[in-house]
Amino acid sequence: MTTCRLVSAEDAAPLVADLCEVLSDCVNGGASVGFMLPFAPEDALGYWQGIVESVAAGHTILAVAEVEGRVVGTVQVGLAQKPNQPHRGDLMKLLVHRSARGLGLSRKLMALVEEEAARRGRTLLVLDTATGSEAEAIYPRFGWEKAGVIPDYALWPQGGFCSTTLFYKRVA
Repeated sequence: MTTCRLVSAEDAAPLVADLCEVLSDCVNGGASVGFMLPFAPEDALGYWQGIVESVAAGHTILAVAEVEGRVVGTVQVGLAQKPNQPHRGDLMKLLVHRSARGLGLSRKLMALVEEEAARRGRTLLVLDTATGSEAEAIYPRFGWEKAGVIPDYALWPQGGFCSTTLFYKRVA
């Protein structure tokens, strides 16, 4: 059985080990999401502890996808805190463990956080993803518009520059 749900800071704390495994699996699978190889699940602990704190502060929306009670996917929306951007959110780290791909979890996670972001007064979401990655092909299928490409934006986990493609979506 698969479920997707929003997670509070209190509910997220016991999920951190699974979230670390998902992030590690994606990085080791080549996802350019801010981390370099080698990358073990314990290397993700600080990142997820920071996300839990941000959720507790009301600055981040966190959603998870579970298969038979185990977290296998996640996505976050950072809620812009600048006074001139109260309408905007940053979609971050749509991740699905390689063992759970093909189940429609990305689409369900995206719909869930887009709806929650709109409920919280956000009308525009933005994201960036590695150009040429599997992820880049997903977002247009979910109604996101390509805004452009920035060359040499980041590094692939194994090294070497990668460009990033910027996307946006109006959600309200």
